[in-house]
Amino acid sequence: MKTTKKFLLSAISLCITTGLGLSACSDQNTFSAQQSIPENTKSNESKVSDEQGKIVLYQMFTRLFGNKNTTNKPWGTLEENGVGKFNDINDNALKAIKGLGANYVWYTGVLHHDLVRDYTDIGISNDDPEVIKGRAGSPYAVKDYYNVNPDMAVNPANRLQEFEALIQRTHKYGLKAVIDIVPNHIARNYQSISKPAGVEDFGANDKPELGYHRDNNFYYVEGQDFVLPEWLEGYQVLGGEKHPLIDGEFVESPAKWTGNGSRKAQPHFYDWYETVKVNYGVRPDGSFDFPRLPAEYAEKGISEHFEFWKGKDVPNSWVKFKDIALYWTAKGVDGFRYDMAEMVPVEFWSYMNSHIKMQNPDAFLLAEIYQPEIYNDFIKLGKMDYLYDKVDLYDRLKEVIQNKRNTDVLDDVAVKYTEIDEHLLHFLENHDEQRIASHEFAGNPEKALPAMVVSATLGKGPTMIYFGQTVGEKGEGDAGFGKSSRTSLFDYWGVPAHQQWMNDGKFDGAKLSNKQKQLQAYYSKLLNFTRNASALTGEWVNTHKVNKEQAGYSEDIYSYARFDDKQKLLVLANFSEQNSATFEYQIPSELIKTWQLTDGNYQFVDRLNEAEYQLTVVKGEATVTLTMAPLMSRILELKAKT
Repeated sequence: MKTTKKFLLSAISLCITTGLGLSACSDQNTFSAQQSIPENTKSNESKVSDEQGKIVLYQMFTRLFGNKNTTNKPWGTLEENGVGKFNDINDNALKAIKGLGANYVWYTGVLHHDLVRDYTDIGISNDDPEVIKGRAGSPYAVKDYYNVNPDMAVNPANRLQEFEALIQRTHKYGLKAVIDIVPNHIARNYQSISKPAGVEDFGANDKPELGYHRDNNFYYVEGQDFVLPEWLEGYQVLGGEKHPLIDGEFVESPAKWTGNGSRKAQPHFYDWYETVKVNYGVRPDGSFDFPRLPAEYAEKGISEHFEFWKGKDVPNSWVKFKDIALYWTAKGVDGFRYDMAEMVPVEFWSYMNSHIKMQNPDAFLLAEIYQPEIYNDFIKLGKMDYLYDKVDLYDRLKEVIQNKRNTDVLDDVAVKYTEIDEHLLHFLENHDEQRIASHEFAGNPEKALPAMVVSATLGKGPTMIYFGQTVGEKGEGDAGFGKSSRTSLFDYWGVPAHQQWMNDGKFDGAKLSNKQKQLQAYYSKLLNFTRNASALTGEWVNTHKVNKEQAGYSEDIYSYARFDDKQKLLVLANFSEQNSATFEYQIPSELIKTWQLTDGNYQFVDRLNEAEYQLTVVKGEATVTLTMAPLMSRILELKAKT
């Protein structure tokens, strides 16, 4: 989530792992065109083609993806700045995403969340701008879990049907559809008008006179009414626009705990004040009010986890979110990205994920998480498929790109999570992070290409790219609540570089500059290669250490081998923006033995640069002469002996 700035992840680890959030234990708050592949479009019958390599996840911020409007007025309305529709994600778009190398699409922010627009004619209540961030609203302040954002529908009354049609189109092109679920918090004014018969809204049966009760969906500040935060100097709701609902108050009695865990009736501006914390049966003192999962379940499978929870009396919030996940699974959604998963107890994830997997064994389950010390628990006990690898690989690559560290720092990262490597998702951009091309990150998108090669090939887990990344989107301009360097989550806005690629819905890149076309072609070549490279799900060997003393091999270069019984690769990346390098690249003798290379000549083919090289093995030693231009990477695939 991190919907303001950087979330304070280092503070009070215990509070997050018990599911109470930061402020429950501390008052510190900080800002923190490809050929189509027809597929069965029935629920849970979509299939991804049988690539031997890695998953590639394409994250789109759905509200912005199809927007063709280029006005970009700060705090602009939907009419002024435009908005993308589900129907804008047309056949051309999905073919193009598939062509980039993706096999999964994460439709970010599609659920019905708070926003400043009048839809009362279709029965939706208006939302108070004073508990909304921006005008278009935070996608992580969900108002109705059983429907989607009316802004993104051509006919808002039929918004769910339009989204269901998008899921079917996605499956048609051999892509799988992932959406967000945000179990830790919901909008302050949550009200589902679309819930199935028999479903109760969050909080409908709470006992608000009790600050805590196991089956309350929320925590309450006893005896105190909610008070709006004090606005920072210079901040005005909706940029100072007059609005009938801006009256200096929001009625909530008693006040609820805020989404990030603040227990104050008046949250701080930097708190997630637009949301309220969901109660999972974690008492205010951090103890647990639900059945504990025995440690031996770390070694048990999905069906055993499912059986463990059968008949167990669990908190009401658990059941509500399980039902929400199964509702979307039944509609053909292929998986979920869980926002701030670490703020919810791991037992809930065992319960939730085992229910999902029993309905769809192939479901894609991804956790946003920033605490390495609990990674194992969330995989083994919580039954997550994938976790963000942000605080290690992303952070170290960013430091190397920004010349704050040299490539030696990657040695430890590469082996730190060997046991769970296949579960770690790698990325260089997402909706929370700065755009690579922004001045605050790299300044130009090409500077990160070596890091992208490493991000996509170092580990076994999936690779994620963010819409606009492949064409060098800079994230410029203060959109309103959203600030530059990150594409706004909160405002109606156009994304200039992405709009050039979109080309009025053709998605053919005709409006891109030559430099942008070259950048996108590079991404496409890399990602499509990884999709079919079985070696990237195999073993990893460090070749960087043995080459560090070689003449011409600089600290700007990083290298390693990836291999399995079908394919053998050498990967090299030069992070220097100015310096080329020519050197004798040495293959470690142990790797020569492992690969069973006898004396003689072998051919290497560079899969990124269409070049060929000869490797000579003499008495169990082997070198190949290589030149690395600035920012160049090579993926050398070993072919037959010549």
